[in-house]
Amino acid sequence: MLLITGWVHQTPPPGSRRWGPRPMFRSRRAGLVRRLWRHRCAAPGAEDGPGALKPAAHALFKKLKDEELELLVQAVESRGAGQSGCVWVARAELRGTKQALPPQVLLCRLYRWPDLRHPHELKSLSGCQSFGGCGEGATLCCNPHHLSRLARPETPPPPYSKIYPFSCPWTEVSERPNSSHPESGCNAHGDWRDSGLERSTTRDGCWCKLAYWEHRTRVGRLYAVHETSVNIFCELPQGSGFSLGQLQAERRSAAVRRARSKIGRGLLLSREWDGVWAYNRSEHPIFVSSATLGPPGARGPPVHKVLPGYSLQVFDYKRAGGQAGWRRPGDGPCDPNSIRISFAKGWGPCYSRQFITACPCWLEILLTKPR
Repeated sequence: MLLITGWVHQTPPPGSRRWGPRPMFRSRRAGLVRRLWRHRCAAPGAEDGPGALKPAAHALFKKLKDEELELLVQAVESRGAGQSGCVWVARAELRGTKQALPPQVLLCRLYRWPDLRHPHELKSLSGCQSFGGCGEGATLCCNPHHLSRLARPETPPPPYSKIYPFSCPWTEVSERPNSSHPESGCNAHGDWRDSGLERSTTRDGCWCKLAYWEHRTRVGRLYAVHETSVNIFCELPQGSGFSLGQLQAERRSAAVRRARSKIGRGLLLSREWDGVWAYNRSEHPIFVSSATLGPPGARGPPVHKVLPGYSLQVFDYKRAGGQAGWRRPGDGPCDPNSIRISFAKGWGPCYSRQFITACPCWLEILLTKPR
């Protein structure tokens, strides 16, 4: 009877002292590591020569379990298009290595932003278990597609105001809640408590409504958002949220069709303790405008460009109470508690399109005021 095993016995070459079997199949773990290294960014950072991060990367891969390696491969190969789990590592895993980088910085530099330098340039996404400070212990998630890069507004921050130092969203000074009261919406640091947000969501039914526009025409019905975060995309094989691909218009110009083809994965809109954040998931920039993005007293809100992979706080709850609506010639009135986002095309003084109504595809986020 012929017995087939996974080992092959070979006669060693003359002069060799090594005897014994060798594996027929290579390790699955080694294959995962090779796939991870193959998908790294083609262009290294300015300080990283070819293979400079390889010792640190392999030291980190060695610490990961097989399941975590598979999750990391899934996230890297899909480039964040699908759902992927958290990849947990100890914060001090790379201590003592030549490239002493935090794990999340190392993986983001390898697979997303070669010029990344510091952890404070990153922000966890709302779907990650490290979101909201939950990963402040001995471990943290280093899945590079559970992180976004913070976009810095082009304009300087507004001057300090003594009038509304700790005001909550949509509240006047006389209505400011007592920070010592357990049911107050703000704490002593001016933070908007999650419990208050949850109560307002239950009472009001939704925290915002989404309207999709093509030039001056609104397409489809308003989309009410009840969850803390929502994906807005054109067409995706996986995921749930507001699918713009399902909205049918009577006539679409060639410019609209071209712009819609660039929406792709779109954006992730999330309501957090300090305001509303937008994360650009697409491969093209988005352009954002709201009343709280500009300095006080401005004639109109500025327009900010958000590159792919970046996040921006598009609405600040602390500044929302003192904002008033505005009207610009040719653009019509705008609700101060709203956000406008254009896909791929910008508008304003620096662009040929002066008003957002000239943009082929854009989104209006109408925030619900607590009652």
